[in-house]
Amino acid sequence: MKKRIFIVLVVCLAFVLTTWADKPPKDELWKLRQLCKDPNSIVVMTRNIYVGGNVDRILEEKNPIMVPIRVYETYLEVFSTDFPTRAQALADEIKRAQPHLIGLQEVSLLRMGLLNGIPHDAEYGLFDFEQILLSTLAGMDLDYYVAAKIENADVELPMLDDLISPTIAADVRLTDYDMILARGDVPTWNKVEENYPAPYYLVVPTGTSYGDIEVKRGYVAVNAQVGHKTYTFVNTHLEPFSILIQLAQAGLLLDYLAGIQPPVIMVGDLNTPAPFGDTYVYLLNQGYVDAWTRNNVRPRIPGYTSNHDSDLRNEVVDLDERIDLIMVRSDVGTIGMHNIGPVFAYVVGDEPDDMIENPVDGTDIWPSDHAGVAALLRIPVLGMYK
Repeated sequence: MKKRIFIVLVVCLAFVLTTWADKPPKDELWKLRQLCKDPNSIVVMTRNIYVGGNVDRILEEKNPIMVPIRVYETYLEVFSTDFPTRAQALADEIKRAQPHLIGLQEVSLLRMGLLNGIPHDAEYGLFDFEQILLSTLAGMDLDYYVAAKIENADVELPMLDDLISPTIAADVRLTDYDMILARGDVPTWNKVEENYPAPYYLVVPTGTSYGDIEVKRGYVAVNAQVGHKTYTFVNTHLEPFSILIQLAQAGLLLDYLAGIQPPVIMVGDLNTPAPFGDTYVYLLNQGYVDAWTRNNVRPRIPGYTSNHDSDLRNEVVDLDERIDLIMVRSDVGTIGMHNIGPVFAYVVGDEPDDMIENPVDGTDIWPSDHAGVAALLRIPVLGMYK
């Protein structure tokens, strides 16, 4: 009898192990989909979707003669990281989180034109990240629309693959946008689309006839109705190369938001590392709460979001900074503490399972050089839950 019981237990254990092994990896975002059914909840996401190549090599090049070569190197990298493929992985993240509102940074439009020394005239389309992502979402039966959009930098430069006998000679034009996507069932209004004015953006001389590179940046904001509550949702991408410019941009944004009734949700690639970055500390001192620090998800992880390698092929996860942030300004509670309610936040695009096979060469690539953050918030209104 004991032998029979033992055999039955072994068979049952083998069945359980086999069944478990056949199951897909656990979807950590299921909790967001469940909790967001509460009309007091809102799910938001911030995602730098990455142009696909290291443009810093162009900005940092001091020799004007080498600028067209650096452009070509970046051009090759952009094609090798194949945004249509990455858009599938990004859309899968959105499908699993089902955010009401998404802040996107580095939504790129890449065009080519004649090598003629005239900036801003290239019109032959190579990649339109906005249309590619929206089409991919629609193909997965996900209903999202562009609620607000701001054009930032618009840069055109010459490209050569060899200075002596060029086989590719053309102008390449990159136009950068930030935008807010809203889920189809979320009404939005009062959209604001603003650039930070001169001199509050970086200007990089190229030494070419195309002139200086103006790295313009901006912000977008909307009012949105989700469940029982109205929110102001704002998205921005702050300057990484100058802390003075970055702080000035943050100050201008907070000036705009100062007169707005909370709750205010600010998301973006803020390029200020938590918890000690100067701009991060400034935002805290101005009454904004870092949602990650109120995270109820256990076990608590550092929440690093930056950066994967520029070619997106690093096999080891080497994220070491948290710069993609969700900041909240709410009413001050009775004990003088900003009450943003319970938070359930997750990093996306930070685990090897998040990589996707690139049909260009068969390698696995990350969805972006950044990880993103998706969070469910239950922000009290007027100091109490409604």
